[in-house]
Amino acid sequence: MGAVKGGWAEEAALRWLLKRGYRLIGKNRRTPFGEIDLLMEQDGVHVVVEVKQRRSSRFGTPLEALTPKKVERLLQSARSLLGRDDLPVRLEAVLVYGNPQDHRLEHLVLEV
Repeated sequence: MGAVKGGWAEEAALRWLLKRGYRLIGKNRRTPFGEIDLLMEQDGVHVVVEVKQRRSSRFGTPLEALTPKKVERLLQSARSLLGRDDLPVRLEAVLVYGNPQDHRLEHLVLEV
């Protein structure tokens, strides 16, 4: 579930995605390029989901944490984990703003 303090955000994101028809394949999967928070499947496509959570924007927003370098590492991690470069893979992010008691989610499909 990742870091204890952010585990609630991953669980909130997972529940949100499951309600929208996604299927969980794996959580917190490590690769040589980094960790995949959630590996999901939707309509035959593997979906790598990065969950970013911030209580406030004091140190930047969750979106600002998704740098081009981070997105590239996610793509490399997906290819490494799936073992093939030719499988359809989509990168998405669930941005979580707030705390466990009061939060909102934003869901993005990342362009690669």
